[in-house]
Amino acid sequence: GEVCTMINKKYSEFLPSMQSAEDLVAQVEGLANNIDLLKAGIENEVQRDLNVAVAEFTELKQQLERDTLVLSVLKKLQEFDTAIKECNSALLEKQYVTAAQQLEQARSSLRSLESRRGFELKILKALGTELTVQTQNIIYHLGEEWQKLVVWKLPPSKGSSSLEAVVLSELHLHTVPPQDEDTAVPPVAAVLQALAVLGELHSKLKDFGQLLLQYILKPLISHPSLEPVPEEQPDVFILRFRSQELALDEASPMEVFDKIKLVFEVLHKYLLNVPLEQPGEGRKEGRVTLAELLGELIWEELSDCLIHNCLVNSIPTNSSKLEQYKEVIESTEEFEKALKQMQFLKEDTTALLKYACNVDSHFANKKCQDVIMAARSLMTSEIHNTVKITPDCSVALPQLPDPGSGDHLEVSRPSSLLQSGTVNLGSESRLSPFTLGLPTCRISSSVQQLVELAYHTLLEATASTDLCCVQLFDCVRNIFQLFYEVVPTFHRENLQKLPQLAAIHHNNCMYLGHHLLTLGHQFRYRGTSVLSNGAATFVDMVPAFRRLGMECFLAQMRVQKGEILERLSSARNFSNMDDEENYCAANKAIKQVLHQLRRLGMVWQDVLPVNVYCKAMGALLNTALAEIVTRIAALEDISAEDADRLYSLCRIMVEEGPQVFTPLLEEDKNKKYQEEVPVYVQKWMTFKELMIILQANLQEIVDQWADGKGPLAEEFSAAEVKSLIRALFQNTER
Repeated sequence: GEVCTMINKKYSEFLPSMQSAEDLVAQVEGLANNIDLLKAGIENEVQRDLNVAVAEFTELKQQLERDTLVLSVLKKLQEFDTAIKECNSALLEKQYVTAAQQLEQARSSLRSLESRRGFELKILKALGTELTVQTQNIIYHLGEEWQKLVVWKLPPSKGSSSLEAVVLSELHLHTVPPQDEDTAVPPVAAVLQALAVLGELHSKLKDFGQLLLQYILKPLISHPSLEPVPEEQPDVFILRFRSQELALDEASPMEVFDKIKLVFEVLHKYLLNVPLEQPGEGRKEGRVTLAELLGELIWEELSDCLIHNCLVNSIPTNSSKLEQYKEVIESTEEFEKALKQMQFLKEDTTALLKYACNVDSHFANKKCQDVIMAARSLMTSEIHNTVKITPDCSVALPQLPDPGSGDHLEVSRPSSLLQSGTVNLGSESRLSPFTLGLPTCRISSSVQQLVELAYHTLLEATASTDLCCVQLFDCVRNIFQLFYEVVPTFHRENLQKLPQLAAIHHNNCMYLGHHLLTLGHQFRYRGTSVLSNGAATFVDMVPAFRRLGMECFLAQMRVQKGEILERLSSARNFSNMDDEENYCAANKAIKQVLHQLRRLGMVWQDVLPVNVYCKAMGALLNTALAEIVTRIAALEDISAEDADRLYSLCRIMVEEGPQVFTPLLEEDKNKKYQEEVPVYVQKWMTFKELMIILQANLQEIVDQWADGKGPLAEEFSAAEVKSLIRALFQNTER
C-alpha cells in the first residue's frame, strides 16, 4: 500500500510537466513555419526592389559626372576663346604684355583640355592650330618691335671681325626714353616682358649676345687700337668705333677693361636695366634684370677671351716685374665689381680675378713653357756646332753670390766651384784647381746654352715665391729629363753613323753630368728659397747621364772594331805569303786598317779629352794587332820567305800604328802620346815579340824564353811558342 501511494504521487507530478513540454514543441513548430514564409517573402520581393534602386543610383551618378565634365570642358573652351579674343584686341593696341599673358592663359586652358583621358575632341586639333598661329603672329610683331629698338649696322662682309669690318660696324639703340610720354612706340620693357612671358627672350638675347661678342667685345680685346665712341641723340643712342694708331701692339688689361666697362655702361643705361617677371623657373624673387640674363649667356665666353687674349699676355716673364702686376689685379677687381653693380655678373663670379690673383702660378707656367720650348729647340739643333771647354774656363754662368752673403744679389763673386782658383779646404792641404774640373774637350754649343738656361732658370726660381720656385725647379729637372729622352732618339741615325758626333755626344753627356753634380748645391745659400733645404738636388741624374754618354760611344767603338776585323778577314789568314796574290791581299788589308785608324784619329782630334782619345785609339789598334797575332800564331807552316814577308807586314803596323795617335791639333805635342803607345795598346809587346820570333834562329828564341823568365815567356805560353817553332823550323835546314 505504501509503494502504491509513492507511484501515484510521482505520476501525478509527471503528467503536467509532459503536457507543458508538448505545448512547447507545438509553439516551436508554428514559429519555424512563420520564418520560412518571411524568408520567401524577402527573397522574392524586397531584394528585387533593392537591386533596382542601386542601379538607378549608379546611373544618376555617372550622368552627373558626365555633365560636370562637359561643363568644365565648355568652361575651358570658353576660357580659351576669351583669352584668344583678349589677346587679339591687346595686340591691336600694342599692349604686348597683356597679349602675351592672354596667349599663355589660352595655352594653359588648351593643356588642361588635352590632359583629359578618353575625351578626344576633334576641336582640340583646330584649337592647337589657332594657338600656334596666334603665337607666331605675336612673336613676329615682337620681333619687328625688337628690330626697331636694336639696330645693327654691319659691314657687307658679314662674319668677319677684322679691324676694318669692326670700324664700320654700328649699334643703334632706339630705346632712349622719348621726351613726350604719349608716343605709340611701346617702351622697351613691354616688348622684353612679352618676349619673356612667351619664353622667346632667351633666343633673342642669345643672338644679340653673339653679335655683341663678335662685333664689339672680342674686337675690343684683340685690337688694342679700337676705341668705342658713344653718341646720344634725342631719339637714338649710337655706338661707333674708331681706330687709333698705337705705339704698342698689346693693350694693358686696364685699358681693355675700361673700354668694355664703357660698352656695358651704355648698354645698361639704354637697354639692360629692365626688370622682368620671369614665369616659372623657380626663381625665388621672380624678378630678374635683362643684364643678368645676358650675363649668363655671354660671360663665360667673354671671360675666356679676356683671359687668353689680354691677361695671359700681361703675365710678366721676369720675376722682377711681378711687383708691378698688383695694379692689374686691382683693376680686375674694379672691373668685376662694376659689372656686378650693373647686375651683369652674379655676386659669386670671380673667374677673372682668380686668374689674375693666381699670377705666380701663371708666371711659373709661362716661364716653364718658354724654358722647355727653348730647351727643346736647343736639343734638336745640330750637334756638330761645338765650343771648346778647358778646365780653367769659367762657363758663362750667372754670377752667384758667395754663401755668406745671404740674399744680396749685388755681390758678384762666382761660386768657387766654377772658378778656376783653388778650393781652400781650411787646412794647409789644398786640392788641385782641377779636382772638380772637366778635361779639355769639345761639346755642342747647344748643350752649353742648355746649361746656361738651367742656371738662369734656377736663379729666377730663387727670387720667386715658394710655389713658383718649386715649379721652376721641377722645370729645370724636366729639361734634363727631356735631353735624356729626346737627344738619343732625335739624333739616333747620326750618332750611329758618324764617329765624331758620337764622341761629341759622349762629351755632352759628361759635361751635363758634371754640372748636375753641383747644380742644386750652388743655390742652397740663396736666402729663404725652398731650394735652400738641400732637397733640391740633381745628383740622382748624374749616373744616368754618364751611362748615356758611355753607351753611345761604346756602341760606336763596337762598330769600328767590327770594321777592323772585317778588313783583316780579307788577308787570307796571312798564310802562304810567298804567293804574290796572298801577300798583296794581306798588305792591302793592313793598309786599310791603318787608313781607318788614321781617319778616326783625325775626326776625334781636339774633340775627345786626351785620355779618352788615347784609350779609344789604343783599344782599336789593339784589336788589329791581337787579330794579326792570333792568325800568325795559328799557322802550321811558315817558310823562310813567308817569315820575311810577315815580318815586313808587321813592321808596317809597328812603324805606322803609333802615328794614328794625334789627339791634339799641335803636331809637336802629339809626339809624347805616340811614344806612350805601349801603355794604351795591351798587345804591343806581344806583337813585338812575335816579330822577333819571325826573324830569330832557335838559339835566339831559347835566349828570349830564358826558362820561362824572359820577355817571350811574358807574352806567349809554352804551347804557343812550341807551335810557332814547329811552323818555322820543321822541314827546314834552319
